[in-house]
Amino acid sequence: MKIGITGATGQLGQLVVQKLKEKKTGAKLIALVRNPEQAASLKIEARTFDYDQPDALPQALEGIDHLVFISGSEIGKREAQHYHVIEAAKQAHVKKIAYTSLLHADTSSMILAPEHLATEKMLQDSGIPHTILRNGWYTENYTVGLKSAIEQGAIIGSAGDGKISSATREDYAEALAETIINDDHIGKTYELAGDQTYTMQDLAAEVSKQTGKNIEFVNLPEEQYAEKLQQVGLPEGMAKAFASLDYSASKNDLYNQDQMLSKLIKRPTTQLHQAVKQALIEIGYNL
Repeated sequence: MKIGITGATGQLGQLVVQKLKEKKTGAKLIALVRNPEQAASLKIEARTFDYDQPDALPQALEGIDHLVFISGSEIGKREAQHYHVIEAAKQAHVKKIAYTSLLHADTSSMILAPEHLATEKMLQDSGIPHTILRNGWYTENYTVGLKSAIEQGAIIGSAGDGKISSATREDYAEALAETIINDDHIGKTYELAGDQTYTMQDLAAEVSKQTGKNIEFVNLPEEQYAEKLQQVGLPEGMAKAFASLDYSASKNDLYNQDQMLSKLIKRPTTQLHQAVKQALIEIGYNL
């Protein structure tokens, strides 16, 4: 059996490759990436796979039985890109797909939701057996900014008192590995989120506790937060998109408590205090 992993050199994709190796299924793993040279560290076969080059995709998928389909990262381009991938999978006779969608994609106010819903519909229409993993937020989306938060004494955002049930990339990667090798998950749509729910105030309190510094959460209106993000170097379009996503969190779009993720991976999801500790270690903070 051959398993292809799109975006295998990305942060999630690399972890999926690692988790599949750990499962020792005997399957051959194939990295499907824009630049195969960057996949050398994965130590698996790598093929050129660019969502924007549809004519080359069927050949890249030749011989692949199961496809881990990690969604593209370019907001506004993904519906067309994903169409290319699914059409290529049909032509290459891929037998099964596991796709990374968005938590509550059918009801979420997030600007990401329509493209994911469109992709889910394309998968349903394709006739290819598939599993849809509606992933919640990565905890790393928040912990990546801890260095500046400690320097400024504040975490800034627009999430208000929104309840967030995030999990780490490793948690989600483990679920992807499980669903692509196990046919029991075919035809299922899973809402995936962390076991623990917290607010941004809780995050600030946890960082304060672990660093011994007073870190506050400063909630800003969406437009002001977008302006702040532009001030630190983000392009206007990206800044507005990030601010919009954060504001959607204030509406509990990132809240879910059915604990399906921990059921899939057969262990509790990574707790907030663990993720904060790991992030502080990575930035060299002396705990």
